[in-house]
Amino acid sequence: QVQLVESGGGLVQAGGSLRLSCVVSGDIFSMNEMGWYRQTPGKQRELVAIITSGGEANYADSVKGRFTISRDNAKNTVSLQMNSLKPEDTAVYYCKVEVVVTVVPYVERRYWGQGTQVTVSS
Repeated sequence: QVQLVESGGGLVQAGGSLRLSCVVSGDIFSMNEMGWYRQTPGKQRELVAIITSGGEANYADSVKGRFTISRDNAKNTVSLQMNSLKPEDTAVYYCKVEVVVTVVPYVERRYWGQGTQVTVSS
């Protein structure tokens, strides 16, 4: 069983900062891609940022230069530092992790966190 616990959401004024964290626990051999997605009511969940096992990061154009994704493999954690927040960043943010459960046979599964609300006031 694998669990993802997110933290760090909240209410912040435009221009402010928040840091989201997602801790992964359970039966994990290793973790491949980790990422953050967000969703607003009536819209599809969209990618915010992803980071590979090797540390390569990619960002949505809307957050480039403002958000930074990082991972700590020793602590099974992925974080998202969000600076210069804008009202349009308001959403529920979800972490997603590709977990290697076993290597023989090779089994990889995708897990999602429960979501954390980020609200940016103007």
